[in-house]
Amino acid sequence: MTEHGAREGVNRRELFQTLAAGAAVSGVIGSPALAQQAPAAVLTVATEADYALNPTRWGSAEVAGLFPGFQHLDMRTSGAVIRLRHGGSGPPLLLLHGNPENHVAWHKIAARLAKNYHVVLPDLRGYGDSSLPEPGPNHINYSFRAMAQDMVEVMEQLGHRRFYLAGCDRGGRTSHRLCLDHPERVMKVCLMDVLPNYFVWTNPTKAWVIGTWHWAFMAQPEPFPERLMSAVPAEFFLKSRMVIRGGNGLDFLTPAVFDEYVRCYTLKTITGSCRDYRATATCDFEMDTADKDRQIEMPAIVLWGARGQSPARSKEFLEVWKKYASNLDYGEAMDCGHYMAEDIPDIIYDKFTKFFVA
Repeated sequence: MTEHGAREGVNRRELFQTLAAGAAVSGVIGSPALAQQAPAAVLTVATEADYALNPTRWGSAEVAGLFPGFQHLDMRTSGAVIRLRHGGSGPPLLLLHGNPENHVAWHKIAARLAKNYHVVLPDLRGYGDSSLPEPGPNHINYSFRAMAQDMVEVMEQLGHRRFYLAGCDRGGRTSHRLCLDHPERVMKVCLMDVLPNYFVWTNPTKAWVIGTWHWAFMAQPEPFPERLMSAVPAEFFLKSRMVIRGGNGLDFLTPAVFDEYVRCYTLKTITGSCRDYRATATCDFEMDTADKDRQIEMPAIVLWGARGQSPARSKEFLEVWKKYASNLDYGEAMDCGHYMAEDIPDIIYDKFTKFFVA
């Protein structure tokens, strides 16, 4: 068994040992929908004391304070254990983060959105504090199809068969695949700073190759990129990565949240993110090639950061997505970099609340 496989086995055993406790705690969860689910869905729920007693596992109380009224828990799906926060009431709104972040990326708008929506913020499998499944044949367990299936099961276990959806970066690619595989689940979707995978792989440019070198690097066989990436401090790698895509420095970063990204950026998460990129270049591309002529049909908007893209690529965003989405309401280049919800949170909040209405 590999080092990661052994660690994953230990993590799963620890989670299953807490199952009885998690079932007991689930009875006090504020969401009525959760209370109606089989106890096995919720494995553990963080308490206020956990942030002081076990910050390595649950993070800091300072970060928890950015999500007032949210539950913080581990939930089992058929293929992974997903760490998530959820809170608020109203129509369900699922928000999916990108690389190299985790669900905390939404911290500047989550509490405000929770006044009008049931906001669900998961870590994608392999990222943040979610589990690290084995890659499977052709990296299938890190495909966007597998990630989308996790999200469908999470929302089902929270009592929602249909929901609003927004995703940035890897979360945007997961969102696109979720819309293709489960169109009956998504009421409306916002795709943020991504172009369709098939288009990206079949329309490379010099600027794209230079600016997104990590696509090819992280897709190299395990453990080559993992070892190089983990050979430097997480702070150095994350800041270097985010400066490149941020478009205008790192002033948008909240210090406590950056510390949370650092806490989660372990060899486990580096491995999970590399497996994600390997899947993108292999099994995802096969699926995307098969579906290249399919369009998603639910109402959709596309937002992208003009400072995080080359001028040529920024100009083509809307026209490209019109080929992949038949009900595209709106598209706009925003005056920001790649990390949109942290860079221009007030504008993103305004876009969401105006679009995600019945």
